[in-house]
Amino acid sequence: EPEDKVEMQRLSEAVRDALTRYFDQLDGTPPNDLHQMVMQQVEQPLFEETLRFTGGNQSKVAMMLGISRSTLCKTLSLYTIE
Repeated sequence: EPEDKVEMQRLSEAVRDALTRYFDQLDGTPPNDLHQMVMQQVEQPLFEETLRFTGGNQSKVAMMLGISRSTLCKTLSLYTIE
């Protein structure tokens, strides 16, 4: 299998495992705003690590993530990432 596909499977498994642990900790209590919570938990490290990978080059980050530079700047501000 291509390395990218293997890495994506590992990422999916990590998310699945984290969600399983989260649901176990809820002990039957229904979660609120689960989609928003998961997206925030994934999005912030995605932006932080992509910035680190590019040496802080925001134009490269926007291109790698497939978003506009203005969307990148708004998201960085949202998470107070410099």
